[in-house]
Amino acid sequence: MPRKEHIAGLDIGTTKVCAVVGEVDDEGDIHVAGVGSVPSTGIRKGVVIDIDATTGAIEDAVERAERMSGAEIRGLYVGVSGEHITSTNSRGIVAISRGDHEISAADVERVVDAARMAALPASDREIVHLLPRGFVVDGHDGVRNPVGMYGARLEVETHIVTGTSTVLANLLKCVQRAGVEVEEIVLEPLASAEAVLTSAERELGVVQADIGGGTTSIGVFTGGGLCHSTILPVGGHHLTSDIAVGLRTPVAEAEKLKIRYGAASVADAAEGELVEVFNVGDRAPRVLPRRVLCEIIEPRLQEICSLMRLQIRRSGYAHLVPAGIVLTGGTALLRGIAKYVSEKLELSARVGMPEQLGGLLDAVNSPIYSTGVGLVLYGVRHGSTKMVRTTNGHGILGRVRGWLREVVQGA
Repeated sequence: MPRKEHIAGLDIGTTKVCAVVGEVDDEGDIHVAGVGSVPSTGIRKGVVIDIDATTGAIEDAVERAERMSGAEIRGLYVGVSGEHITSTNSRGIVAISRGDHEISAADVERVVDAARMAALPASDREIVHLLPRGFVVDGHDGVRNPVGMYGARLEVETHIVTGTSTVLANLLKCVQRAGVEVEEIVLEPLASAEAVLTSAERELGVVQADIGGGTTSIGVFTGGGLCHSTILPVGGHHLTSDIAVGLRTPVAEAEKLKIRYGAASVADAAEGELVEVFNVGDRAPRVLPRRVLCEIIEPRLQEICSLMRLQIRRSGYAHLVPAGIVLTGGTALLRGIAKYVSEKLELSARVGMPEQLGGLLDAVNSPIYSTGVGLVLYGVRHGSTKMVRTTNGHGILGRVRGWLREVVQGA
């Protein structure tokens, strides 16, 4: 019987909390072993607003994933999003002073640290990711791994993602109160990319947009790496809220209408199509043209597209994304959204969902689970395939983990 390792990801969103357990066999193949998804009420736009509610949702999601997978979840890769997340690109430069000028791993650490020092965040912020995008040796760029090369000067281009310390600490506290450890905090666009982007798209240049419940996470990839990331404070829940107000129907009914009959454009609704709308209270339901529903959805979607276009232009990489845009997240299920976004942004567009996995693929074969599955893939490819990893971490994890454990034990 081959030995199998397990690794878990936790997507804490505005509308749902989702835990995904992946199974890695000796041959390196990844299989989905368990999924647990429950409604979320303690998160708003990526920020914890109710610690007890968020902790309870995490406990429920983890328990469901454990029952399905048969594995005990002790550590999680946790996705992070929200307006508090910011990013910047930074360059580091060091001289190779040794006589033979052979670049060592220590030199790589020095140049990456130089890039970090050149972009130190404010005292109330913490570095979530410091991602080397490429190295330059004596003016020659495009170097992926300079160790062992000869050179007198080493440079690195990095993408640095930061978040507000207190917001990250609250997120960590909820996870640890639920009885599990945080392996690593991972930016949502980086996680989703693991599940929905191909290596060819990343290399050529592509935009990924994860349209979640409360936020839209955008990542621009060129040359194989993340070069721009931002979080927009608008998502699918805003479409639902617009429907609820516009049609004077409860939010739960508005969500059902959006899923069953919604479309990205009024043009996608045929003449004569009707939908039944339940009113607030006990009044009899109304029957309205489906076009009315789409007329409410389209302006909000147009706003999201306008914000995405603005961010892509601000990134400075708008001319370097020939692979277009890949849409994921729950709102990517909206009928006709790829065509609509393609027309508005003048980029080719497709809907991305988790692929190239085994196991319970049908359970996660939807854009809704891109972040959860992506966190598992991130852990396998960039982290440890153990459920618990003991580290002497620096930054937010290293400083906060100790006092969080004391708070949890004393609660």
